[in-house]
Amino acid sequence: MSNKLPVDLVRHLQGDPQFDYNAFVSIHDNEQKTSSVRINPKKRFDLSLLDIDKNIPWCEGGFYLNKRPVFTLDPLFHAGCYYSQEASSMFLDQVVRQLKLNVAPIRALDLCSAPGGKATLLNAVLHDDSLLVANEIIKSRAAILRDNLVKWGNSNVVVSNNDPAAFSRLPGYFDLAVIDAPCSGSGMFHKDHDAIDEWSIANVKLCSERQQRIIASSIATVKTGGYVFYSTCSYSQEENEDIVDWMIDTFDLEPITVSVDSSWGIQETLSKKYNAASYRFYPHKVSGEGFFCAVLRKTGLQEGFAVKKIKVEKNNAPQSLASKWADMSGHYSFLYHDLLHIFPSVYEHDLAALQKVLYLKNAGTEIGRVVGNDLVPSHDLALSNRIHKDIPFLNLNLEDMLTYLRKESLSTTVNREELKGWIIVRYKGVDLGWIKAMTNRINNYYPKEARIANL
Repeated sequence: MSNKLPVDLVRHLQGDPQFDYNAFVSIHDNEQKTSSVRINPKKRFDLSLLDIDKNIPWCEGGFYLNKRPVFTLDPLFHAGCYYSQEASSMFLDQVVRQLKLNVAPIRALDLCSAPGGKATLLNAVLHDDSLLVANEIIKSRAAILRDNLVKWGNSNVVVSNNDPAAFSRLPGYFDLAVIDAPCSGSGMFHKDHDAIDEWSIANVKLCSERQQRIIASSIATVKTGGYVFYSTCSYSQEENEDIVDWMIDTFDLEPITVSVDSSWGIQETLSKKYNAASYRFYPHKVSGEGFFCAVLRKTGLQEGFAVKKIKVEKNNAPQSLASKWADMSGHYSFLYHDLLHIFPSVYEHDLAALQKVLYLKNAGTEIGRVVGNDLVPSHDLALSNRIHKDIPFLNLNLEDMLTYLRKESLSTTVNREELKGWIIVRYKGVDLGWIKAMTNRINNYYPKEARIANL
């Protein structure tokens, strides 16, 4: 495959004295790829159920697998016990911990968030009382992002579907903005050979211009002293170090150095103009795909957004009803799109502000639809980390659970259980969804759009 690598890209990389051309070509000729996952710290399960090889050194809770499983056939994957994420991009975990952004509550934005790898990582590593806004401009991808964060199970999350420019209406609001910018994708050549045919110098230029537009239109949302984590899956300097220099030139930002263990194989680089520290991941040096990132801090004075001035509308949601189904400590309930949701009380004004300036796909945890004095529980509640632990449940074996995930009728063995009303189905101690036990049958309430195919 080496003769397929873009000549212009390789020629440019060879200008770097640290670049090992032969090793780079050799790894792209090698069809062996790594598989890695990141564990959800709030959903406890037996790690021996995963074929773990070793830890990912720059990410707590990140693991390499001996071989890539069929995730679709693993109920633990559908329950949000872990996320299948490329190892290099898990470096964000290391950055958050070194900057101590996890020791106290902060407001964080993942600007280009779908499908949700970095958003679920932030939702795991940040302080439990932080607020995370995960945004995606493309509607269909925003739906996937929502689903992945629902699986993760936390209520301190807002999913938005907006152009990045919308965040300029929230000046100085966020302590951290993660900008994993759309790019030309050369870092994925080892994993996805088809990406090679789509690469061109012209596309690199277009991506660089798009990256600048995204940053310029949204950077005001970062507060003074706040941080920007900028990343791509590109090897091109025009999308990486040059963008970092442009950000420093234009927006009162200073580069931040992150400590990197030499054994990790991460290549530390410096930008041309400002010698800004940046970090490159090459598949011949690390067990992972191509990746670039840099960290900057906002030093210029940024006017802040007055959250407390936002009027909170009268709340007619039945608070006592929510408490029958979910742990409401530090939370309140509200109606959103005619569905009952729960959200951290400390961010009630924040949510009102976000609703005024953004289109929200989801906020907090949807727990169900109010019907009279009762609730029809939602699938989101079944996956929530705040669901009451005393709700009746039924343990299923793997065969019956896969039947459930296909949204098929459960076996007669299951049907003979002494069940009544709404029941959580559980696998290996982890909740996956609802069934409703009637007099003569059991109804499967797994969402139709999420059901798995007959593999």
